[in-house]
Amino acid sequence: PGFVDCHVHFPQIGVIGALGLGLLDWLRSVALPEEARLADPGYAGVVADRFVRGLAGNGTTTALVFGSHFVSAQEALFAAAESLGLRIASGLVVSDRGLIPELEVSPDVAVSSSRDLMRRWHGRGLVRYAVTPRFSVSCSEELLAACGELARSAPGVLVTSHLNETLGEISLVKDLFPWASDYLETYERFGLVGEGSVFAHDVHVAPSELLRLAGAGAAVAHCPSSNAFLGSGLFPLRHHLDAGVWVALGTDVGAGTGLSMLKEGLMAYQAQMNLGVAGVRLGPAHLLWLATAAGAAALGLSDEVGALSPGMSADFVLLRPPVGSTLAAVLERSESFEAALGALFTLAREESVVGVRVAGRVVI
Repeated sequence: PGFVDCHVHFPQIGVIGALGLGLLDWLRSVALPEEARLADPGYAGVVADRFVRGLAGNGTTTALVFGSHFVSAQEALFAAAESLGLRIASGLVVSDRGLIPELEVSPDVAVSSSRDLMRRWHGRGLVRYAVTPRFSVSCSEELLAACGELARSAPGVLVTSHLNETLGEISLVKDLFPWASDYLETYERFGLVGEGSVFAHDVHVAPSELLRLAGAGAAVAHCPSSNAFLGSGLFPLRHHLDAGVWVALGTDVGAGTGLSMLKEGLMAYQAQMNLGVAGVRLGPAHLLWLATAAGAAALGLSDEVGALSPGMSADFVLLRPPVGSTLAAVLERSESFEAALGALFTLAREESVVGVRVAGRVVI
């Protein structure tokens, strides 16, 4: 089946690989200045085209995309995805404090711009809208409340944001929302936690938050390459599963190290191995599930994508090892489907993707 990426930042495709920084320093010095460049519609169009082609080139057919702070750039993303034929959910990223002035707008402007984009794009072809407050650190209570109202204004609208990524971020949230018992409550109070809500990271999560996420039917996008790259920590997958929280995978470009969900699956495996007895031993079938069906369920698309079954949309990727490659040699001696699948997650990357279809339409 085509891969499902549940957390990826389209404006950050050009800044992959900025080494040596933790989350908050990386945002200030790398990510936010690059995102501000998308105020230029011409540049935004180039980035959007590169991004959707990068997704497809890695076999991703469905993605929950963290969008841009600029309406014109968000339009460019929707148009590029529609033109290529990818299945995406995305929305205008909104913030009114704590970033850089170019990326901040008032709650009124954020809501009116988001409403207009939602009206024109939600449900158009394979596009869905996702209400996207960047994270509580950059959103006032007024803006979070407005986002909650926006999310309830149309059926099928998703909500996505960040949660419990680093200890420094959590400390900032405590300072900004002294009334909140934890990070999750800053979203809960404003109606942003429920079915159709997907929160990225959740590395440093409290037991009570896990129970409330599960009870609300919200999902978590685990982003192992980003967590490793920024030194954010190891994801407590077992705790999430034991609590009943739905978990999928996200590449989280540009802190993530590429758009390959195969690589992301391998990184998820490695993260759990590094947790020792506290980790979950993930086999090849688990990785395939996380990279496909789990993401489809998180996005409310289980009846359409995530598996090659009768009645499902014809979203699939064809992988072929390059001639003479290590992958080809390993596959030649693989004695089972599981062994071959393990080899694909370990060794196959963009150069092995030779065909992609979405809803039966040839994309690559």
